[in-house]
Amino acid sequence: MVIDLDRCSGCRGCVVACKQENNIAPSTQEQAESSRMISWINVITVVEGDYPDTKVRLLPMLCQQCENPPCVRVCPVGATQKSLQGIVGQIYPRCIGCRYCASACPYQVKYFNWFKPSWPREFEQSRNPSVCVRPKGVIEKCTFCVQRLQRARDQAAFEGRKVRSEGEYVPACVESCPAKAMYFGDLEDRSTQVAHLARDVRAFRVMDELGTGPNVIYLKEST
Repeated sequence: MVIDLDRCSGCRGCVVACKQENNIAPSTQEQAESSRMISWINVITVVEGDYPDTKVRLLPMLCQQCENPPCVRVCPVGATQKSLQGIVGQIYPRCIGCRYCASACPYQVKYFNWFKPSWPREFEQSRNPSVCVRPKGVIEKCTFCVQRLQRARDQAAFEGRKVRSEGEYVPACVESCPAKAMYFGDLEDRSTQVAHLARDVRAFRVMDELGTGPNVIYLKEST
């Protein structure tokens, strides 16, 4: 994934789309007051300077789908795993809720389910049948909408071909971004737009010096 910070307006459409697609229950007042809300993607706001000479920077932060994920190494039961496609996922029935992975993640993008998820009656029919509802007591996180990958793989298998490296499998956050600030595709296919943008002079990875090898690349704001 590539995120162009020049284009991001901070509208948080990606946040809403992620919650809707992945059955993330609405937060209650109790969760908000205790800072235990769940949101697989957040838009971090950084204010620089002193009023009136201030500048606001926006940074959408989600699981970085690391090449060398610390969360996988510390999980004692193998509930956090990395797939052949490079997606770091969670096996919820295996999770014991020890939260080691959340402590090991330098990006702080793993969330513990402190409360039993619930929806207002009017919202129950809007849940995505392709995504399980996580129970209380487990860790959850962004999976790049892996259910969409499975759907694309099934369709490609039915048609006797491989999944296209760009455009066929797109996470909800990328699809919903009105500013077109998010791009998604196969980084190993150098012909894709994400592979091209990843080589741009503005490209950087957050805390790449830690050796995690993030697969979410950001494009710096123009000066």
